[in-house]
Amino acid sequence: MAADVRISFRGMESSPAVEAQVQRRLAELEQVSDRISACRVTLEMGHRHHRHGNIYHVHVDLSIPGRQIIVNRESGHDHAHEDIYVALRDAFDAARRQLQEHMARVSG
Repeated sequence: MAADVRISFRGMESSPAVEAQVQRRLAELEQVSDRISACRVTLEMGHRHHRHGNIYHVHVDLSIPGRQIIVNRESGHDHAHEDIYVALRDAFDAARRQLQEHMARVSG
């Protein structure tokens, strides 16, 4: 089932490259479960710190029958998340773990 995907950018310009990365990460999740019906991703640029760059926050909300999987990666001071692609990777990896756990529980 092709998931309905919505990508929102807050405090930053939208980016076709970032949108493509979200689509690629979602395709990887669909390998775990083909029952994902919707995926909402919010990318937000945090406040600029005096000595450090911007920290990106990523929120992923997956809808599957009977469950919502929500990942909210507010990295705090994790400077690896000054790179939006690292922040995306970490958020989607967390979503993958939750999805795998759910699928294991459902299959018994």
